[in-house]
Amino acid sequence: MHDRLKKIYFRLLAPVVVGFMALYPFRQVYPTIALPERHMAIVAPAIFILAAVFAIAGPIFYRSLFSHRHCHLVKVSLLVLYQFERNLIGMALVTPYLALVGYVLQLPSFHLAGTLLMALYAVYYYYPFEERIRFDGKLFRTGDLMSVNRIRG
Repeated sequence: MHDRLKKIYFRLLAPVVVGFMALYPFRQVYPTIALPERHMAIVAPAIFILAAVFAIAGPIFYRSLFSHRHCHLVKVSLLVLYQFERNLIGMALVTPYLALVGYVLQLPSFHLAGTLLMALYAVYYYYPFEERIRFDGKLFRTGDLMSVNRIRG
């Protein structure tokens, strides 16, 4: 399961990395592609708030909902835990895409810096470390943690 989650993680993250690598030289040649001021007053806070929702609030709410939904069970199956981890990674990795959009739209410094920091937080914190997956397996009483690698898709 750990390897499969890493593949999903990198598949979701690769387009953002390529996008930033492609846009940096483009921004050096064409530095002004900003929105008009009246639109920026709405778009910049919206992207900032969405980044906070997808990086911090959404995963916390989803984890609490998952825990509440499965609190009456003796143990959670590996497939259900895998789906939970996959959805958690997918939710958190929306934030780097928002950072890319903010970079393209040239958000004001405060909003862009906040969005980038939340994107870095999401990229680091939701990386599928084996220790975190084992901890979640113990927390949700998955059972045989050595069989975690048997999930293929």
